[in-house]
Amino acid sequence: MKRVAIALAMLLGMQLAHAEERGGKRIPPDATWEKECSSCHVAYPPNLLTADDWKKVMGSLDKHFGSNAELEAKDRKSIEDYLVRNAGSGTRHSSSTLRITDTSWFKREHRDISPKEWVHPEVKSPSNCNACHKIVTGYPWSEHDIHMPRGIRWEGDGDDD
Repeated sequence: MKRVAIALAMLLGMQLAHAEERGGKRIPPDATWEKECSSCHVAYPPNLLTADDWKKVMGSLDKHFGSNAELEAKDRKSIEDYLVRNAGSGTRHSSSTLRITDTSWFKREHRDISPKEWVHPEVKSPSNCNACHKIVTGYPWSEHDIHMPRGIRWEGDGDDD
């Protein structure tokens, strides 16, 4: 059992080093954010939207993309503070619709995925990050962390290499 714990700790350390090596910002975990946000969907990493966008999202939880996601004031404030503190910056992480999938960063990073792949039964929509990404919360994302569902191919992937 001790060997397993040591191996897992080493694996986590390698993952953290790899994330920081890629120039990404390691985002600390937050229990309230993870618990509340992941009760309905992926707890989207804070760096995927700007601080201003997160403030707008958190300020309209009563009509959160068609649902009422209101929280107790203490939890709402705690989550908003966490999101703002760890938010992304610049226009590439800003979205007039407050949807991460509408940011220029998201569109650029996913430009090789064909429209038909977004409706694959295991993916269903671009907002279902964990359909393809093994690590969703807490770390910078990388191509190394992707596991495409069976039958999905990125455009341009083929045998002509």
